[in-house]
Amino acid sequence: MEILKWEKLSSRYLVKEKWATLRVDTCKLQSGTIKDDYYVLEYPNWVNAIALTRDNKIILVRQYRHAADIVSLEVPGGVIDGDESPECAIRRELLEETGYSFESAELIATLYPNPATATNVTYTYLLKEGTKTHEQHLDEHEILNVEEYTIAEVKQLLTDNKIDQALHCAALFYGLMKLEKSFY
Repeated sequence: MEILKWEKLSSRYLVKEKWATLRVDTCKLQSGTIKDDYYVLEYPNWVNAIALTRDNKIILVRQYRHAADIVSLEVPGGVIDGDESPECAIRRELLEETGYSFESAELIATLYPNPATATNVTYTYLLKEGTKTHEQHLDEHEILNVEEYTIAEVKQLLTDNKIDQALHCAALFYGLMKLEKSFY
């Protein structure tokens, strides 16, 4: 597969911020053509959770998403901080966003949000036996509602296209397949 790779000749940063970094690469393609303006977004890695309570309800969160100007129903998750492991990050995010703690956590998918233009990876975990142990502890920009749904209700939400975030839909499909061994 090495034959398919581009050769990066140089990189230059245009923006370097906490939540997003934009660089422009100059690359030599397989054909020998030089592509001198390939833009790449460097985001931190993310975690997503398919989180089940003790009574097998799936925890979802509803929050405003400014870029799309929508109120979105989503799985809990967030950014991996520094050298934090993905599992530690998802447990922290769940505690902060929902107040729930979980007995088990299993990595069920590793996905690239947009490998054509972004560098980050999203780790999706299935967590079980959740219990409410704390109050929410949200960042200053976060306002979200915690909601619980049965597995059947989540399937219907997906069928009705009521979950807008593509990575969250993928996470739910992986989680439902893992839970039921066969989604259909």
